[in-house]
Amino acid sequence: MLKLNYSGFLLEVGTDEAGRGCLSGPVVAAAVILPENFSHPFLNDSKQLSLKNRNLLKPFIEKHALAFAVSFVWQQEVDKINVLQASIIGMHRAIEALKITPEFIIVDGNKFKNFKNIPHETIVKGDSKYLSIAAASVLAKTYRDEYMAKIHQEFPMYNWAKNKGYPTKEHRNAIREFGATDHHRKTFKLLPEQLKLKL
Repeated sequence: MLKLNYSGFLLEVGTDEAGRGCLSGPVVAAAVILPENFSHPFLNDSKQLSLKNRNLLKPFIEKHALAFAVSFVWQQEVDKINVLQASIIGMHRAIEALKITPEFIIVDGNKFKNFKNIPHETIVKGDSKYLSIAAASVLAKTYRDEYMAKIHQEFPMYNWAKNKGYPTKEHRNAIREFGATDHHRKTFKLLPEQLKLKL
């Protein structure tokens, strides 16, 4: 059973991101402040949910949250600052965009940087422990998946509608055959061959 609150503060925001391990597309972060009576029978870590349930949850979360925001950190910026910094910056931007200033921040994972002196706590597997982080994980994933499905129309050979930019065998074979696009992260090892030493 996921808990509603960690800190005891009423305006506690949960934040999470999606797309860190992808070869293409943005890192997408979300921040959600839930009301104290919030519940939903199947809200959980977005990775544990079916596509259908994520898509049902997205409008429910947006309707019932006290505040929510989503931010995109594009692949060019990911390449400049690295994916961990992109995740943290994405979460900061999502919190910054909230229409309510939170009193406390709970973060999925174990890495975060101080944001405007608002107290925070990092929680490993937080998206399977706290409702607000789970809600943020659902929004980050659904917004990112919708974007990847959109750019799939332009580059169907990579099948981003299905693999969402993750390093599947099919995705890597397409990079091998067609090369990388502007949507690919150039600092990532797009192909296993890149790991081999050139003697």
